[in-house]
Amino acid sequence: MAFEMLTDKLTAAIQKIRGQKTVTEQDLKETLRDVRLALLEADVNFKVVKEFTTKIKERVQGQKIDPNLTAGQYIVKVVHEELIALLGGEQSKLQFSSNPPTVIMLAGLQGAGKTTSIGKLANYLRKNGKKPLMVAGDVYRPAAITQLEVIGKELDMPVFSMGSEVSPVTIAQEAIKRANALLCDTVLIDTAGRLHIDEKLMDELKNIKTAVHPDEILLVVDAMTGQDAVTVAEAFNKALGITGLIVTKLDGDARGGAVLSVKSVADCPVKFVGMGEKLDALQPFYPDRMASRILGMGDVLSLIEKAQEAIDVDSAKRLAESMKHNEFTLDMFLDQMKQVKRLGSLESILSMIPGMGKFSKQFEGVDLDGKEVRRLEAIITSMTPKERQNPRIINGSRRKRIAAGCGQRVQDVNRLLKQFEESKKLMKTMQGMNKYARKGRFKLPFMQ
Repeated sequence: MAFEMLTDKLTAAIQKIRGQKTVTEQDLKETLRDVRLALLEADVNFKVVKEFTTKIKERVQGQKIDPNLTAGQYIVKVVHEELIALLGGEQSKLQFSSNPPTVIMLAGLQGAGKTTSIGKLANYLRKNGKKPLMVAGDVYRPAAITQLEVIGKELDMPVFSMGSEVSPVTIAQEAIKRANALLCDTVLIDTAGRLHIDEKLMDELKNIKTAVHPDEILLVVDAMTGQDAVTVAEAFNKALGITGLIVTKLDGDARGGAVLSVKSVADCPVKFVGMGEKLDALQPFYPDRMASRILGMGDVLSLIEKAQEAIDVDSAKRLAESMKHNEFTLDMFLDQMKQVKRLGSLESILSMIPGMGKFSKQFEGVDLDGKEVRRLEAIITSMTPKERQNPRIINGSRRKRIAAGCGQRVQDVNRLLKQFEESKKLMKTMQGMNKYARKGRFKLPFMQ
């Protein structure tokens, strides 16, 4: 999970002082040391770490503290604000041309995920009212053109290709003409992966830039490459003038140091992050939301946005009504699992909710993909209506019968029942949060 290691260590570092009314110089020194070590272990650039902790120290020492805050709370506030600044401050949005089509070119090293990112970005843009044309400009990698065409069929979106014998510059120029003919307002140009020291291929990118004048040049970097991602960003920015980054595989990097370093070192804002392999797993990058998640404060806004896309409102209302009467059955549980799987893993969902991180361990290893939901459904449908309505009656012999009926182990049935009980606790907690939300703070779509 993204930033998992950093979140654990930073949370532990600031937890020691969070509630303290007064913080001594020694307390501050020890906290900053722990913060420094946490960032370095997360593969954040050394100079960035030094500047970050120095700014915190300067802001904390000798400052008058808001009377509504304890000294510990003030330090946490400063760390949060400086982390937001480190990540770029404000969200960096795509710039669209006033005279369509908007041209967006993707560049990066081999294997960074450019072609897949083209598909993800096209899918994102369509959801936001755009009509993209994907351009197969990688003429060097075997099957790159085919890969993009497959993505186009999966998304039911147009792909422009001229084969592997035509120069990428010509392909880019002709793609603009095709976009105008198809009334596409956005052109996404895929390019071949290259090393930043490969002058010939870098010149090719420069020629494409000169030929089509892209409105955005996005560098695709793999979060797993750590500090190398920053070096790559610096080199490409110097050669091309990068307007932003797409950081892929962030869901698989527990450190995430590249995201924390790149804005300060290479002066390139992160615009999108890839949080999975599916074509809908691309998210706009919000520095404030990411900072909150890193510090274990949750990210309710992102959760609400995802929930609004995935949750059936009528079903949610029925569930909320049932919860008022303390009714939550296994049938309801299965229905919720089918909807929640569209949001990602339970662990990622809980990480977005303030104070809910403690529940994540209860669902460790539960990735609600189609296979997992089908397994849950097989177990639940092997139960009688009475058992689904009141799981407490499911004793040892019933568990053996259920397991035999669905081809699962008794341990699997036990695990499901445990998850069900944890979900009941979680739903009650969410209900409490929604009562707080009704006071004007926010409203969770799945607890209408």
